[in-house]
Amino acid sequence: MSVAPTIVPVAPIRRLLPSTVERIAAGEVVDRPASVVKELVENAVDAGARSIAVRLEGGGLVRIEVADDGLGIPAGSLELAVERHATSKLAPDGPIERIASLGFRGEALASIAAVARLRILSRPPDQPLAEGIEVAGGAPGIRFAEARAPGTTVTAGELFYNTPARRKFLHAAAAEQLEVARTVERLYLARPAVGLRLEADGRELGTYPPSGDLRDAGARVLGPEFLRASFPVAAEVPGGRVEGSLSLPELSASSGGQLHLAVNGRAIGSRALGSAVRAAYADLLPRNRFPVGLLHFAIELDRLDVNVHPTKREVRFERERDLAEAVRRAVRVALLGATGTPARTRAAPDWSPTVAAAGAAVPAGPRAGTRVAPTVRARTLDPVASDRRPSELATSGSGTEIVGSLDRLYWIAVTEGGLVLVDQHALSERLVYDALRRSGVLARQSLVEPLVVSVTGAQAAALRAHAESVRRAAFAVEPFGPGRVRVVGVPSYRGRRVRGEALTELLDELAAGGRPTVPDGLEERVAATIACHAAIRAGDPVEREEIARLLGELEASPATARTCPHGRPVLVAIERSRLDRWFLRSGG
Repeated sequence: MSVAPTIVPVAPIRRLLPSTVERIAAGEVVDRPASVVKELVENAVDAGARSIAVRLEGGGLVRIEVADDGLGIPAGSLELAVERHATSKLAPDGPIERIASLGFRGEALASIAAVARLRILSRPPDQPLAEGIEVAGGAPGIRFAEARAPGTTVTAGELFYNTPARRKFLHAAAAEQLEVARTVERLYLARPAVGLRLEADGRELGTYPPSGDLRDAGARVLGPEFLRASFPVAAEVPGGRVEGSLSLPELSASSGGQLHLAVNGRAIGSRALGSAVRAAYADLLPRNRFPVGLLHFAIELDRLDVNVHPTKREVRFERERDLAEAVRRAVRVALLGATGTPARTRAAPDWSPTVAAAGAAVPAGPRAGTRVAPTVRARTLDPVASDRRPSELATSGSGTEIVGSLDRLYWIAVTEGGLVLVDQHALSERLVYDALRRSGVLARQSLVEPLVVSVTGAQAAALRAHAESVRRAAFAVEPFGPGRVRVVGVPSYRGRRVRGEALTELLDELAAGGRPTVPDGLEERVAATIACHAAIRAGDPVEREEIARLLGELEASPATARTCPHGRPVLVAIERSRLDRWFLRSGG
């Protein structure tokens, strides 16, 4: 049976009310508390502030306050400051092609005033008393005067109080607070000469003092280990210069969110530049790990367009491809110099995995005509400790025998059909993930000596936003003063205790929404993150009985357990027939 289409009558074209236009336009700039903080902090920086305090109530949903020590707004310009397209950062006739300030659209204060109860109190240095104005729904209200040191305080209360449809799409207060903390850290790393402080509900969440050293500033956000495990980058690039600090391969992240880019003091996101940096690490980092650090670009103003997006988060570069290639080369040269790696490195062995019938990856072997280097460096195959003979330790009736361990990373076993190589971390991670998904929680082991751990503002916010996930991960954490927590309990799985320092890695990943390589929902991504830190790690010594038990669990698991939660293979099976072909024994 056919259904006739519904005919919707076409309404006549009408002009929207100015108040409606204001609220629609505001959505281009203000979509959550973090965007309000970004606009107000950038305004403060443009006003010459050297110290900025950000205070939140209810994650910013109840109240946002940004106070600075900048040049202030003259009393006679307060009404003009909240008028759309009025700004001190651009001449009335432009030009708009050479923008040196962080903001110029003239939309920030007007946009915030359109969707919040705005209060501005400001005092220029030559004004004896601070004067202010209150604005509700875009309409200027009363004027007032108060005592205040030179500078400006802007307060935005009840965000989206007059647009309930938009407000209902905001996240919980803890999640919004986390995004504000991450935004403050990005802004600080873009202009580390300006000090920032973040408070939430009367408690200090993060303090970022002024710094003239990019590596020192990076350590404030990326953790103290960044000072030890980073190297400088400095080079000429098309249209300007790049300098900064990036992590050595030993320090990496599970996502690209800890690579901070800034252009002319503006925090930006750039897929092209981020990909260029990662490409410089191509053969020195696993595919699922990302470099950490910050890069500052000083680019000629007529070579970029900062007006491509209302939030100014993205910019357009002239000759972007050439710039990205120059960045890749600069980072590569600095990285190889820092690691002592020769500029010309040999390619990795040619092992291209294919899928076997049983679901395991099988190496394709050397290509025809491949020359083998005449010098072979000897490696030691560590026997796995046990008092019993390998033949007595078969994991199942299939006749699998454990031979040894290579670099405490790969287990080697012999089967009736050939060889099996097992990644000990990937296997353990998979089994812990499955156990966690079944039970929902891991066992906890109390620490005899609690561990004090430093946390950044974003990590502290993630701890509050994901308190339940941290509890499920079996970490027991207590406050221990500004910027620090005390770990009194850590996850334990089958007697193996997780490092207390893994808490900060977990918080970083939770702040980013869990491991991005896991395609399922947030609950699965969080479980994968927890499993990664509770699993046996590369380099951990493992007894033969433990290996046998884990291989037995794997054999009893469904076929999906042949990969870790992030998609890496747990084992590689090499058939006897393939070994025979490699050694030219295919005829029998």
